[in-house]
Amino acid sequence: MRRSPKDTDESARKITRRALFLGASQLAFMGVLAARMRYMQVDQADEFRMLADENRINMRLLPPARGLIYDRTGILIAGNEQNYRIVIVREDAGDVDEVLERITRLVQLDPDDLERARKELKKLSPFVPVTIADRLSWQDVAEVAVNAPALPGVSPEVGLSRFYPLNEDFAHIVGYVGPVSDYDLGKLTDPDPILQIPKFQIGKIGVEGKMEDALRGRAGTRRIEVNSVGRVMRELDRIEGISGENIQLTLDAGLQNFAQARLVGESAAAVVMDATNGDLLAMASAPSFDPNKFVRGISVADYAELTQNEYRPLANKTVQGVYPPGSTFKMVVAMAALEAGVIGPNETVYCPGYKTLGNRRFHCWKRGGHGHVDLNASLQQSCDVYYYEIAERVGIEKISEMGRKLGLGVQHSLPMSAVAEGNMPTMDWKMARYGDSWKVGDTLNSGIGQGFVLASPFQLAVMVARLASGLALEPRLVKTVNGFEIERPVPTALDVSQTNLRVVREGMIAVSNSSRGTGYGSRIEDDEMRMAGKSGTSQVRNITAAERARGVVNNRDLPWERRDHALFVSYAPIEAPRISCAVVVEHGGGGSAAAAPIVRDIVLRALYGEVPPLTAYPASQRARVEEVLQGLVLRDLSPASNGKSRA
Repeated sequence: MRRSPKDTDESARKITRRALFLGASQLAFMGVLAARMRYMQVDQADEFRMLADENRINMRLLPPARGLIYDRTGILIAGNEQNYRIVIVREDAGDVDEVLERITRLVQLDPDDLERARKELKKLSPFVPVTIADRLSWQDVAEVAVNAPALPGVSPEVGLSRFYPLNEDFAHIVGYVGPVSDYDLGKLTDPDPILQIPKFQIGKIGVEGKMEDALRGRAGTRRIEVNSVGRVMRELDRIEGISGENIQLTLDAGLQNFAQARLVGESAAAVVMDATNGDLLAMASAPSFDPNKFVRGISVADYAELTQNEYRPLANKTVQGVYPPGSTFKMVVAMAALEAGVIGPNETVYCPGYKTLGNRRFHCWKRGGHGHVDLNASLQQSCDVYYYEIAERVGIEKISEMGRKLGLGVQHSLPMSAVAEGNMPTMDWKMARYGDSWKVGDTLNSGIGQGFVLASPFQLAVMVARLASGLALEPRLVKTVNGFEIERPVPTALDVSQTNLRVVREGMIAVSNSSRGTGYGSRIEDDEMRMAGKSGTSQVRNITAAERARGVVNNRDLPWERRDHALFVSYAPIEAPRISCAVVVEHGGGGSAAAAPIVRDIVLRALYGEVPPLTAYPASQRARVEEVLQGLVLRDLSPASNGKSRA
């Protein structure tokens, strides 16, 4: 049936409208698409380019070289050494166990390191490099490199690691570094991003810890191209980090080594200070430890050996150890009494061997007493009754005030760990601490450096330096940072009578140079090097009345831990003091017998600048002294020696 012309025209009009509608829709869609494409490609081009680059290029931090630490003469104390290590990438290795087996045929590896590497390989992504072993010799690394075709996924690397060439000598002062721990990060409110680098080393204790920010330096960066799963494809550029600042200490490596060697076999501490400006010259704590073991990862056995040693080698006895100063405190009491005017230098006190207070006797170390003694004789012979008497007269407040004036009971600012404040007790202190009032007996005990009085060997060295110089010297440990001198404050004169200072010094001179002095046995024969000193013995146990009645047990007959501490302090030369020195020998017995000979040797080494000549000692002692000095294991610190020890 044929359609009429009218129907045909109507159909054509409908088709045309549909075509126009469809075409308009397509055109509109294409317009919107074109506009969107233009918006993304032109208007937002920079943003998408940045997003693409961030997806393709990563920034990695590069650890800087740690700053170096030197002694006052430029001898290296803490440095950096090349650390050769081998790493493996699991996805490139194929059969990991087979590759590790091949490596063990070439290089002797610690089984613990291998086990740790296997665990990390399983835990980490297949493209992340895992360290198999570090601190390898160049020969081991070369062996791996030569056999590289047979070791797929394995490559040698070179980095920097901390090392301490003088081993035990500066361990307590400089400290050591170790990997960043969660505990370290938890102490920081805004941690440096560099601390996130795996196994990045930071200072843990000592100068390394206290001056971490200066020693650490600033991280460098490298741009690397990675694929969609984060695998490194190539390095685009690199900006090296800024090395940490180099630090020079005031300590003398030769003197430090001598002091450390002289303390071998003892649980002891020795501090030497420049009595003209406050520079610390030596701070030896014995026994010591090798800080390199902590850097490399100390073994359980080695750590247990350190912690279970009754001599406590990990403790820095120079600043952490606080002890009753015993009779070395008598100069403080004497100065307090002279300044208060409660006694004159020529006034005498009678010593029958004890002082009675109520129904209690406070005994002198000399059972039969010293008779009538003035201030000079009281120091020379270390009469306890004299100091019981003048301590009671002057009172604890003035005694403690004088102690702080001379540097005791004060926490001096040093970049070292756990610097102790010691204790100069007062009435208020005892009430706050124990809820009890101060007793006269407490004052008497304090008068001979016992009871609540506590001081570190470092503080005792400061005390003697101030007595010798008449200046309020402030101790200094850091000499320069990056070559720039650390300014020391100009010391002011002590706020005490110079006449009274001379009186106390004369008593100290008599201790070491008078035939009745407690330190006469350790005198110096060289007139230009003579020293002034004071012995001290601090009790660590109570002596009962019954024991006194039958005779006090000699220290050498007691177990080591129940023996008295031995102390001796000194300055030299007596005419123009250059150094002060303090030594504490834990449970050493008498200060004159145990500590004084050590002080004399260290003082002479400081003054002569080398092992002291035998002519500096009394002729009758030279054979014994020679045996002692020849038995010291001293380090050869010449440039070609690399710090090796010599007998």
